Amino acid sequence: MALPGKRTVAAWFDDNHIRLIEQDVPELRPGSIAVDVRVSSVSPGSELSANEDQRQVKGGWRSLAEQERGQEPGLEPRAYGGYSNAGIVIATGEGVTRFQPGDRVACIGGGYAVHTDTAVVPHNLAVHLPEPVSYAEGSYGMLMGTALQALRRADLNFGESYAVVGLGVVGQLTAQLHMLAGNRVIGWDTVPFRTEIARKWGIDAAVTVGAEDPVARTREFTDGYGLDGGAIAFGGEASKAVQSLVQCMKRTPDHHVTGTIVVVGLAQFTYSDHEAAGVTNIDIRSAMRTGSGYHDEAWEFGAVYPPVVMRWTTTTNLELCMRLVAERKLDVDTLITHRIPFADVDEGITQALADPDAMLGVVFTQER
Repeated sequence: MALPGKRTVAAWFDDNHIRLIEQDVPELRPGSIAVDVRVSSVSPGSELSANEDQRQVKGGWRSLAEQERGQEPGLEPRAYGGYSNAGIVIATGEGVTRFQPGDRVACIGGGYAVHTDTAVVPHNLAVHLPEPVSYAEGSYGMLMGTALQALRRADLNFGESYAVVGLGVVGQLTAQLHMLAGNRVIGWDTVPFRTEIARKWGIDAAVTVGAEDPVARTREFTDGYGLDGGAIAFGGEASKAVQSLVQCMKRTPDHHVTGTIVVVGLAQFTYSDHEAAGVTNIDIRSAMRTGSGYHDEAWEFGAVYPPVVMRWTTTTNLELCMRLVAERKLDVDTLITHRIPFADVDEGITQALADPDAMLGVVFTQER
């Protein structure tokens, strides 16, 4: 398949609806590949949380559904976003040796792996898609890599107890990876549909906040010992969630609360060193990336870091995630609740938003 001159992309218009527009295909730079996109995934936590061009979108399916999709006249259509897709290589730039036309690939990268029919992506932000892995599963590379990096940042030991607060796609994947690493995991969410999905793929325990007391359930889950760590895996105001999580952490004999909290989502919270009933030694870490290399343009388009120096980069993290999906150790398919044809993107999103609490993983499909 020849590299086309034009492509179709999803764009957000001034009435807050999504339509398809035509634009030039980006230049095939040295170190990049062109991909015939078959599926792209939607991440409401970040794609729908921008304030660009005066559009006030808080993020998340429920928040989007609550907005009035009225007129905001005078705003130019902007790219709807997207940063994770999968498809077939149709061309390679100078210096690319890892791929050739016809290869099935999963791609990531803001501004690269967008909602489109033709993407041009730096070669180190793409990995081969194993044959058992569908394009839809592969399109979740970005969130899989983010979850894996969150696991690495937690730095837990085998057999420890962990809580994931927020069971969106990245939270569900974070929980699955911790269980694969030998940890016991309890998930919290306010939406019953999400805790049901977590139980469906086999989480150790799940709590629907509001209907149940997450602190009491978590203390019971840890047999009174307390959590070794936890993740905040959602965006927005998270102070109450953090305070509840701290109450569940393990304590030293001198009443210091200790453990590690990893912030995976775009959360904001206030935190005191005297949270809960005692002085804390909580280690709070951010994990907002897929691994080393991402956003290093010289690496993305160029040579890899020496593996003997840096074993786990964005590329090797993504390769591991795809292998885990291929081996059916990581369950992505259960997380996908909506498959919307790319040609019907606005109608499909509008229909799905009629019940936002029944949405989790959403993909735009272009199967041909």
